[in-house]
Amino acid sequence: MIQSSIFSVLYFEMTLVQSVSSIFKSKFEKEPILVIAPGRINLIGEHTDYNEGFVMPAAVDKHFVFAVAPNDSHQFNIFSKDYNTLISFNTSALKAGGEWQHYLMGVIDGIQQRGHALKGVDCVFSGDIPGGAGMSSSAALCSGFGFALNHIFEFNLTRLELARIGQHAEHHFAGVKCGIMDQYASLFGKKDAAFLLDCRSLEHEYLPFHFPEIEVVLIDTKVKHALASTAYNDRRAACEEGVSVLRKSRPAIHALRDASLQELELIRPFISEDVFIKCRFVLQEIHRTQHGAALLRVGDLSSFGKLMYETHWGLSKEYEVSCIESDLLVDIALQFPGEVLGARMMGGGFGGCTINLVRKEALEKYSQKVKEKYVATFKKEPDFYSTKLMQGVHLHS
Repeated sequence: MIQSSIFSVLYFEMTLVQSVSSIFKSKFEKEPILVIAPGRINLIGEHTDYNEGFVMPAAVDKHFVFAVAPNDSHQFNIFSKDYNTLISFNTSALKAGGEWQHYLMGVIDGIQQRGHALKGVDCVFSGDIPGGAGMSSSAALCSGFGFALNHIFEFNLTRLELARIGQHAEHHFAGVKCGIMDQYASLFGKKDAAFLLDCRSLEHEYLPFHFPEIEVVLIDTKVKHALASTAYNDRRAACEEGVSVLRKSRPAIHALRDASLQELELIRPFISEDVFIKCRFVLQEIHRTQHGAALLRVGDLSSFGKLMYETHWGLSKEYEVSCIESDLLVDIALQFPGEVLGARMMGGGFGGCTINLVRKEALEKYSQKVKEKYVATFKKEPDFYSTKLMQGVHLHS
């Protein structure tokens, strides 16, 4: 059953807060601060962030809760409720890796590199962001932990600096060359709004997204992607190769965002067809995202949804980051014209969720059809998450 009411959302958040707080007090016998760190969706604008283009994310009501307090030592004692694991280390033991503690170590390292002397903390955290589903659980993890440290030790780091610190953790401790969108979205989200983020200037414009008749539904393929895989980094390398050739004729081009489709066409003989197609998709997606923002400003969600479909098939056929499970889900959405306004794969690719704009009155019928076809094809059930656009990282009061 898809839980969509505000009451259900708030009740679950309170239950998670109470659970994390209770475990913290039991383990460490003191009062913590409590931080809520949301995951994110991205309505449109995929793989444009590391090309200095535009994206359109929003923070959602799937989140981590952190309970954190200083411990007057140089030891970090961090308990993951979800993994039932306590990790203890000091700042001389920071190391890279693919586990949750390495992301937090990367945050500590990023703060220290900004000249701040960190003392230890005790921490308990838990969340309901599905891992590998494209809702950026790692960005929420880094953003929430960084926010808590910044608050406790009064470093006065801005939200933008915290986003960069989270990106530093991804790059240097997890090995993922991500853009800054995920961290930015977790930190800057606003209730009932998406925002158009310029990934070059890092300026944003909030866009109204309050459509009471529409549910934003994520459908989890149950295919877990691994963004640290070579495929993601290969896409980035293809874009960088295109830029290096474009710069030979116009040195002012520093990222794909600076080029036009006409300029890309001119260098087609000098790059591989694969590099050309990948770069062309990015340029088209940057334009789609800007067009999508214009449509939301006037409340035209139907036209916006059509752009989402365009994005999906570009990601699938040109950027080649979809999978047969995501493609099937979008094919099913297309069978509900007027009831499902838009659908596409979301996130880095190779699995995770599709994002769907579904009319509330059609939600039950649509979800049942999806389940039937998905189970018949793949012998497993997808998960459904109805999301609300919520506030970014904040203290729980």
